[in-house]
Amino acid sequence: MSIQERTPNSLKAPARGLRSVVYGIGLTFLSACSGVIPPCGAKMSPPSSELRNTKWELIRWNLTPNANGEVRGRQIPLGDTSNPIQLAFDANGERVSGFTGCNRFTASLSEDSRGFTFEKITTTKMACNSQRTELENDFLYELNDYRNIVRDGDRLLMIGRDREVLTFAQRDIPQSKSGSK
Repeated sequence: MSIQERTPNSLKAPARGLRSVVYGIGLTFLSACSGVIPPCGAKMSPPSSELRNTKWELIRWNLTPNANGEVRGRQIPLGDTSNPIQLAFDANGERVSGFTGCNRFTASLSEDSRGFTFEKITTTKMACNSQRTELENDFLYELNDYRNIVRDGDRLLMIGRDREVLTFAQRDIPQSKSGSK
C-alpha cells in the first residue's frame, strides 16, 4: 500500500474560493475594454458638422507626463509670422487641410457614430530644417493616431493615444473678396 499525501477537503474549499476570486478579478480586467463605451480602441470626436468651415491654430502641445507626473510643454511655432500648425475644415465636412509646421497637408474625413477620423493624409514635400521636420512628423503621427478630439467652444483638444494633448484655438477664416474686378 502506498502512502499518499492527502489534503483535507476543508483546506481545499478556501483555496478554490480564493482561486475563483482571482479568476474573477482577472476576467474583469481582461473584459474592461469591452465594457467601456466607446470601445477602448475607438477614436472619439464631435460630429464633423460642428467643425465645418472652421480654422484652428495649435497654441499648446503638452507632452506625456514624466515619471514624476509633471506635464511638460513642447515648443511650437506661434503667430502668423512663424508658420504655426493649423487645421481648416471645409464647408462640406468632407476634408481637412492645413499646415504641419513644415508642409501643407490635406486629408479626407470619414464619419461614423463615434465621430470622424482623418483618412488618406497627404502632404507636400518641402525641405525643412531638422527641428521643423521632427515637429511635422510628430504632428502627423498625432493626427493619424489620436484617441479623442474634444471641442470646448473656441478650443479644440486632440488627445493622443500616447497621452499628449494638442490644444488648438479657433481662428477667423478670411472672407473672400466678392465683387472685385
